[in-house]
Amino acid sequence: MSIERIETLPRLQPRPKDSHKGLYGTVLAFAGGRGSAGAAALVGAASLRSGAGLVRVICPSEVQATVASFEPSYMTWPVANDSDGLATLELSKKALDRFLPTADVLAMGPGLGQSSGLRELVAWVVKSVTVPTVLDADALNNLAGQTEILGSLSRPVILTPHPGEFSRLTGRSIKEIQSDRETHALAFASSAKNLILVLKGSETIVTDGQRIYVNTTGNPGMATGGAGDVLTGVIAALIAQKLDPFGAACLGVYAHGLAGDIARDQNGEIGLIAGDIVDSLADAFHHLAG
Repeated sequence: MSIERIETLPRLQPRPKDSHKGLYGTVLAFAGGRGSAGAAALVGAASLRSGAGLVRVICPSEVQATVASFEPSYMTWPVANDSDGLATLELSKKALDRFLPTADVLAMGPGLGQSSGLRELVAWVVKSVTVPTVLDADALNNLAGQTEILGSLSRPVILTPHPGEFSRLTGRSIKEIQSDRETHALAFASSAKNLILVLKGSETIVTDGQRIYVNTTGNPGMATGGAGDVLTGVIAALIAQKLDPFGAACLGVYAHGLAGDIARDQNGEIGLIAGDIVDSLADAFHHLAG
């Protein structure tokens, strides 16, 4: 099979003068849990800074007030949590059923934690949700061991694992994955229709099993907690703005890395944090529009 190597990235179109927020899509994020309110906030803030018209963050009620306090420009919605501060199954389904009809994309996973209920919830999302879906972090950890459900996807699903999460998904060692990242990424993505894999790391790989893009932006300062949560929000926002999901993933990793490079130039690599990447996204997209 011939693999197409992608060099030219898509671009967002200039905004017309009579723009309104409805033109730029709605991101629905499901994220956060006890001790991980920041993960949900980073997804929401990154989606806004990447151009989404509306962003709503569903999170456990225990952390909802904290998530809301980070950024007044997104909306939040609480769901019941268990004794460990993690979202519960049935009320999470009800919240998703309530808000998915008005969403253009679902982003799920950062800070959620792991439980039997969340494992079942992730399976339900993979099987039942009809809008494009970005799965990261604990959505991937809860997916591990049941990846066979990816074989019947009815819409694009983007997985954004780092090597450790990819190891859990595939059962292969991190050393084996890192020794030939392209081969392992292509093999996994080609195993199911409508599956897009973003294998994070130095020279992040995006592939749908037919096409492959190897990213060139980014720097070691981005090896910091929360940077992946920001990427989830970026990709979701680009899908909400009607980029095709593969193109959104490619442009998303490029813009995310560019924002990291801008943040590095301002703050250096050692002190760079995920919030710096969020703050630099506006400059990154301004540069891309130039």
